[in-house]
Amino acid sequence: MDILVTNNPLVEERYRDAYRVEYLHAPLIDVLIRARDHIHKGCLLLTHPLSGGVKPNETPYKSVLISVSGGKTDERSLRIIEECIKIAYELPPGQISDKFLADMRIIDLALIEPTLEKV
Repeated sequence: MDILVTNNPLVEERYRDAYRVEYLHAPLIDVLIRARDHIHKGCLLLTHPLSGGVKPNETPYKSVLISVSGGKTDERSLRIIEECIKIAYELPPGQISDKFLADMRIIDLALIEPTLEKV
């Protein structure tokens, strides 16, 4: 079973029936931290949190797909998510105009969609 951790309402709406979606009404950093918490419990990172070259300061939305494996902590997944959290703290999101928020939701959806359609 895969878990989709997101703060993007478009992703939650589109995939809530196909995936176990953990929708957070929270900042991007909280999505990364929640994914990290799952990785500590043995989940594997299936998508890179900084895919598409969209930096944390460029969007308030993030969707991350992880796989429930139930094994020990995957060091590679943990290393990647920790680095992404570090970058997110270093590059906090700036003020984004409301007129661009819809665009940012669509970009995040477009980045995660190809992976979700394959799985």
